[in-house]
Amino acid sequence: MTTENPPASSPRVALITGANIGIGRVTAVRLAELGFTVFLAGRSAKRTQVVIDEIHALTQTSDRAFYLPLELDDLNSVRACAGLFLARELPLHLLINNAGLAGDKGQTKQGFEMAFGVNHLGHFLLTQLLLDKLKASAPARVVTVASRAHLMAVQGLDWNALDKPTRSLTGTREYGASKLANILFSAHLAKVLAGTGVSSYSLHPGVVDTEVWREVPNWLRPLLRLRGLLTPEQGAQTSLYCALQAPAQESGLYYDKCRIKTPSRVAQDEQLALQLWNQSLQWVEAYR
Repeated sequence: MTTENPPASSPRVALITGANIGIGRVTAVRLAELGFTVFLAGRSAKRTQVVIDEIHALTQTSDRAFYLPLELDDLNSVRACAGLFLARELPLHLLINNAGLAGDKGQTKQGFEMAFGVNHLGHFLLTQLLLDKLKASAPARVVTVASRAHLMAVQGLDWNALDKPTRSLTGTREYGASKLANILFSAHLAKVLAGTGVSSYSLHPGVVDTEVWREVPNWLRPLLRLRGLLTPEQGAQTSLYCALQAPAQESGLYYDKCRIKTPSRVAQDEQLALQLWNQSLQWVEAYR
């Protein structure tokens, strides 16, 4: 497998999780229009094919978008997805950790709380498996879609709850913890990648009308609408800003409305970020 940078004329390559719907779809389509070859990683080949067809129609090509099977609630699936991408021996300039869920309860295949396992740990492992490729392709970026819901996790992370079934009635408390983990992960990733030419950004896309809320109880949905749900097109703007425009020296920061935003106090805790990083490494290694 080559580790050399591609010729300048070669297309830039992006891998996006959860790109068959919502802001992931908008992000994938826009990057393809800008000339990227995009890999759409997700659960449904059928639903993703609709987006691939859309991209090929817009770009008038048949080789601009490709599907990768990925189930973030199964670390074995994450490893298989990374393996399929690496087998293509292509560079990787953008990794967009976009997929997520809220309100879904239970445990992942390896026994982690569902929101934490999908929103954080699955993306953590995917990023780890692709780090060498990202560094070989530098300049490159990792963009992680977090949320202002991290503000709900005022006490930080309950380590005793992360490998147990969802405890809260609505799952929103666990969702907030998973989004806190996204910000902590992105900030520490920037430190790990310092000097490599790979940047890391996390962001709040806004409260977007997407299927991330599909498992939220019906009685809570009117409350979401009162907050003024954004369209996926609006919600994708900060993801695209971080992917294409955010200065490299702002690596590790958190964004909202295409601007730097100061996250919660606990989200700025460097020791907590290091602890999460090390614990996540131990967890994913335990399920090789």
